[in-house]
Amino acid sequence: MLTPISFLAFTLLVHQVLGWTTFVVPHNLSGGDDMPTLTAAFVSSNGTTRSLAVNSTIIFKKGITYNFFSAIRLPVLQNVEIRIEGNMSYLEDIPALQAVVAAKEYPGAMMTFTGGTNVTLRGTTDREWGWIDGHGQAWWDAMQQINRPHGIWFHNITGGTIRDMKIYKPVGWNYQTTGSSNVHVFGNTILAKSDTDVGFDATRATSILFENNYVVNGDDCITVTNGSVNITFRDAYCEGSHGLSTTIGSGSNNTFAMGANFLYKSGLYGARFKSFTGGPGLTRNVTYRNIRFVDTVFPIYVTQNYFDQERGTRPVIPANPDPNNATHIEDFSFENFSGTIRDIGPKEGSCISDPCWFFVANATGREVVILDLYPGTATNVRTKNIVAQTESGGEVDVLCNTTVITNDVGFICQDGAFIRTKPGI
Repeated sequence: MLTPISFLAFTLLVHQVLGWTTFVVPHNLSGGDDMPTLTAAFVSSNGTTRSLAVNSTIIFKKGITYNFFSAIRLPVLQNVEIRIEGNMSYLEDIPALQAVVAAKEYPGAMMTFTGGTNVTLRGTTDREWGWIDGHGQAWWDAMQQINRPHGIWFHNITGGTIRDMKIYKPVGWNYQTTGSSNVHVFGNTILAKSDTDVGFDATRATSILFENNYVVNGDDCITVTNGSVNITFRDAYCEGSHGLSTTIGSGSNNTFAMGANFLYKSGLYGARFKSFTGGPGLTRNVTYRNIRFVDTVFPIYVTQNYFDQERGTRPVIPANPDPNNATHIEDFSFENFSGTIRDIGPKEGSCISDPCWFFVANATGREVVILDLYPGTATNVRTKNIVAQTESGGEVDVLCNTTVITNDVGFICQDGAFIRTKPGI
């Protein structure tokens, strides 16, 4: 167990100049957890929040691999920068880390920001340092789905930055920006070659800009969920993932524009919207633009019949669904897509159900666009300048029901060949 840091140690670690504090996180040389020391640094002797929460720089020092063995809950911050210049390592013992997540004091992620103004989480452009190692491959090899740790929750931050961060083999979700506004997320790297979880997540967020990020993972490259407004994700590379996803649960609304200038490679989905069967709500003003897809199973996929295979069996789709019990979508635009459709070989490795969770009735496997929607729920869905070819050289198809889609979507709406119409050229 760590002993409290002495006052003398604090004077060596904390440097104050003109009201600004610099704190270098100390490393436990005995191999113990380094996070309790940082937690203690925020609390004064009388139990109040120390000045470290205001006007400060907190540094994980280059050349040190810190033991990130417990979750840290940061207080409300003002004008604070956290620099991850050294490496950080999760517990490799799966049951021990599961116990951390199962504990009642677990804040929801391994590093949880509870709120603040002008907050920066910054890594480094050094290729050897600044990595957070989640040791996630062992979890997937062991097929462990219980009490998986999420990475970083950047919650309730007004005016924030996440930049130059690097995450290797995460166990679960990496970043979530719930309740935050005016946040710039750029220059980050996520390497999660196994079937790990979501790269970036925006939930109930406002005015978030994600750009110049590099993501290799096995679930959504980004997911924008309930209550989000004005989310932009651009100039990115996504590989092996479930695409650029907008997701809505029951009874929630989204209004945003997202998705421009991507290279998307070797994944299940490209641009995707998904809502759960029987979940009412509204999503509108969504734009995907300038996307290059390579070796992708479903380049454009819009469905109101999504289900999570880890939470039960596929729900029964009613023969005559009530539009009031489905998500409505308005003003969806898919522009300037080009690439290759994976219509031969294995589709994806995450399937544990039969039929697979991504099964689409009547699909040929050659579809560039699938619109799986209920009657009376879709308004002004458009495609323009979509160019695709299959890896087999076969015909490119679409799935589109004319009883559901009433406007000219830029191609002939049918379950069959992809034939562009004048608005789609």
